[in-house]
Amino acid sequence: MGALNHIRVLDLTRVLAGPWCAQTLADFGADVIKIERPKVGDDTRHWGPPYLKTPDGADTREAAYYLAANRNKRSVTVDIATAEGQQIIRELAAQSDVVLENYKVGQLKKYGLDYASLKAVRPDIVYCSVTGFGQTGPYAQRSGYDFIIQGLGGFMSITGERDGSPGGGPQKAGVAITDLMTGMYATVAVLTALAHRDRTGEGQYIDMALLDVQVAMLANVNANFLASGEAPVRWGNAHPNIVPYQTFQTRDGWIIVAVGNDGQFRKFVEAGNRTELADDERFSTNPARVKNRDTLVPILSEMVRGRGKQEWIAALEAAGVPCGPINDLAEVFENEQVVAREMQIDMPHPSGGRVKLVRNPIRMSGTPPQARAHPPRLGEHTHDVLRGELGYADERIAALRERSVI
Repeated sequence: MGALNHIRVLDLTRVLAGPWCAQTLADFGADVIKIERPKVGDDTRHWGPPYLKTPDGADTREAAYYLAANRNKRSVTVDIATAEGQQIIRELAAQSDVVLENYKVGQLKKYGLDYASLKAVRPDIVYCSVTGFGQTGPYAQRSGYDFIIQGLGGFMSITGERDGSPGGGPQKAGVAITDLMTGMYATVAVLTALAHRDRTGEGQYIDMALLDVQVAMLANVNANFLASGEAPVRWGNAHPNIVPYQTFQTRDGWIIVAVGNDGQFRKFVEAGNRTELADDERFSTNPARVKNRDTLVPILSEMVRGRGKQEWIAALEAAGVPCGPINDLAEVFENEQVVAREMQIDMPHPSGGRVKLVRNPIRMSGTPPQARAHPPRLGEHTHDVLRGELGYADERIAALRERSVI
């Protein structure tokens, strides 16, 4: 029994932000019906390679990108540009608790699938729109892309190596962090709206914007700017106020060393057989190390390069110096803690093989999230949903398919 198994979500979203929200709700038991374009489906189905492979090693039509955000859902193909397709969506909405969509502002209104239209068939519906810039403001009609929002929203102004240093300049995150955070905020908003509906019987409209989320998620960096009026700069993997608190390249990889006080600095350089650095007045205190950063860091870098990653980690952990490796994903999924927490899951797939996914990280004693079903193939559940949920006869379904409505 999932905590949300009494909830049905009509998912009109594609790519990442909306599907991430829908998958999170599905992990907790919500019945998520994913609406996709006939013959095409979610854009991310084609964002490969890599693709899921069959047991004999052949590529399937399921791109890994799509698999990441669509487990536990039912896929129904509907052409919402047709009158019959729009009627199917309205009938499904009448049986749903939540509608998620990420179309351009106003686009669904011309199909009669906007909030006002679906509220007419389900008065207590919770309707969540995810767009780049929100439903209001001068940018409302613009398309929103994670990469662009990372730049526009300030994230890239604080991410990347310092200007003037080797490789200096702005960098985006290695994943679509704005999309993912918007999906998580949307999940919170949907659950909050459902809790409100449980008490009052009232549904509501949720307006989620990637730019709003990107601005909000800068957290203490925002607070620092608002308090000081000074725009922060990029520091790369270094810290503006603590030295050394950064990455270092070893003989065979990279590590993080996070020295928080003078005692830890002494232990660090002792581990590197450079104890004299702790007695040097240029480096003996953190203020001095910050002032003389450009002199000290090259010395430390040369010291660290003399040994391998695991040798340094063992030495620094034994000395009580905060540190950690920078792992690639092969090392991540071999890590004993990641293995112990069973973060990788394997599920059977209709291709005849198995799909490897990452489990939901939330742990709960009573109602934990579950991976119940593989990410669906395109249109895998169209017939079952139309017949089982809407009562369509087989002949009617066949006729809709013949006319490419489904």
